[in-house]
Amino acid sequence: MSTVQLLLLLWSVAGTGPKPDAEPGWLAGCWMGTHEGREYSEMWMKPSGGSMFGLSRTVADGQTVAYEYMQIQRREDGLFFIAMPSRQQEAEFKAVKRGKTEVVFENADHDFPQRIIYRLTEEGALAASIEGVSSGQWKKIDFPMRRVSCVE
Repeated sequence: MSTVQLLLLLWSVAGTGPKPDAEPGWLAGCWMGTHEGREYSEMWMKPSGGSMFGLSRTVADGQTVAYEYMQIQRREDGLFFIAMPSRQQEAEFKAVKRGKTEVVFENADHDFPQRIIYRLTEEGALAASIEGVSSGQWKKIDFPMRRVSCVE
């Protein structure tokens, strides 16, 4: 390990220097959207200790039809999104693109989706989407959301 890498690591641990793989703190809070009679929402804890934890829920006809436990985790080799959806196996996606208001996670070996995208719009809305190949066809599902009170 070089001196520069060691200093970056020490600054990162101490919280006083640059964090090479900082979590997308702008995602923290509560978000909600609706589409074709379904209401979907996500709740994200603020970054702390190298991770963020989230929970999503989809409600249709007054019943929870899907939920997902989520985690964004900073590791030595990058930033990872860990999805634990209802009735499915846990899957990990590595950040392949990050900016001040966007993060793209990818796992080319996953069935669907292969990409998870979060982007904060200029208006303060959340443009979330999943995309990839499903049954031999390219597929993209958008989840536009607005920030809401966490006790709404």
